Amino acid sequence: MQTTSDEILIGRIAKGDRLAMQVLYARHHVKVFRFVLRLVRNEATAEDLISEVFLDVWRQAGKFEGRSAATTWILAIARFKALSALRKRPEQELDEEAAEAIPDQSDDPETATAKKDKSEALRRCLQGLSAEHREIVDLVYYHEKSVEEVAAIVGIPEATVKTRMFYARKKLSELLKAQGIDRGWP
Repeated sequence: MQTTSDEILIGRIAKGDRLAMQVLYARHHVKVFRFVLRLVRNEATAEDLISEVFLDVWRQAGKFEGRSAATTWILAIARFKALSALRKRPEQELDEEAAEAIPDQSDDPETATAKKDKSEALRRCLQGLSAEHREIVDLVYYHEKSVEEVAAIVGIPEATVKTRMFYARKKLSELLKAQGIDRGWP
């Protein structure tokens, strides 16, 4: 049986010959494993795929037409399985250690609450500005318009926009201090 060609072994496998399957597996599993490992770059995944590949060989041996070498057929099955596995898994799986090493950038509950409180206070203080100042602040900070663009939108000279911004920020600072908020986030 050791000198029997792969094609004859596959023919016997199609008839349910377990010994032929064992011989074919022993002959090719290392080569197929290395091929799959180069594709998936994960030994555990490669081991799983090798099992699937040879299970497919067992199931599909009757469909083998011999148009190519048996090893070509087996490697084609392996390639298909490997590429399917790569499409199914996430881009980069993290192990537990790597996941724990990633720093948590989110705010803790206290900081999140403080930011929310400051945000609400800022909205209230913005309502304390005159309509002209509120309009300038809205265009510059929320719509990210330049002084030149604000002047064109509002229909006033650029110098007037700058003056209104100066007085709007000054008034806003006073209103925020009155709310107990002094510059910046925690």
